[in-house]
Amino acid sequence: MSEGSANKARVAVITGGGNGIGRAIVEAFAYAGYLTIIADINQADALALEAALNARSLQARYLGLDVADADSIAQFFATVERDYGRCDVLVNNAGIAKSVAYLDYPKDQWEKVMQINITGPFLMSQCAGRLMQRRQSGRIVNIASVSGERASWGRAAYGTSKAAIFGLTRQMALELAEFGITANGVAPGPVDTPLTQQLHTQVTRDKFLDAIPMRRYGTPQEIAQVCLFLASEAASYVNGHVIPVDGGFLAAGITDH
Repeated sequence: MSEGSANKARVAVITGGGNGIGRAIVEAFAYAGYLTIIADINQADALALEAALNARSLQARYLGLDVADADSIAQFFATVERDYGRCDVLVNNAGIAKSVAYLDYPKDQWEKVMQINITGPFLMSQCAGRLMQRRQSGRIVNIASVSGERASWGRAAYGTSKAAIFGLTRQMALELAEFGITANGVAPGPVDTPLTQQLHTQVTRDKFLDAIPMRRYGTPQEIAQVCLFLASEAASYVNGHVIPVDGGFLAAGITDH
């Protein structure tokens, strides 16, 4: 791609884009015509996705990123600015979780979850916001979770970090609106990914299915399509909201009849 065509392409940055929900988001934006940057610490998965999309004549590029490292974030956006001069969309998807009983939750694990799940999006959005400010246009989409609204056992750090994403999204929506930037979020419920297939026992799955009116897990593609909507002109007046994509999990009380 020539420098001129690269500068004209809309650029979407997706963190944690190498697999799971992030991979589906990358694919959705690539098929929608964005030059999609796969920002991930996992090089193997991200490079494989980059090659698969480029083989379909879609625009995708892997750039290594550790969202827990401020220097890595700064270097990442220095490359984006040098090579493209713009960032039109940022999807803060990267995150980690570890289930430990509250009274036993280790401080170092708490700090790691917070660094990746909330400080990372804070710094990423600052850097992306500065590029968006120049064009007086931009979309930031934060991946929250229903765990930010409802507590689940063992998720003291994860749930708290995702609740903080709700507040951060509102703060960004307020302060960035004057620059033509919107900030919104998506709160997935249980989603079938390689990670949940590995971590969720059958007992866990059954409990979730009992609590979800639609009686199924979501798909990564269903999350990705809402992200694509929030980045589109159709959502130009949507700002400061986190949309649950959860099959009715947050809406439900007693589900049996």
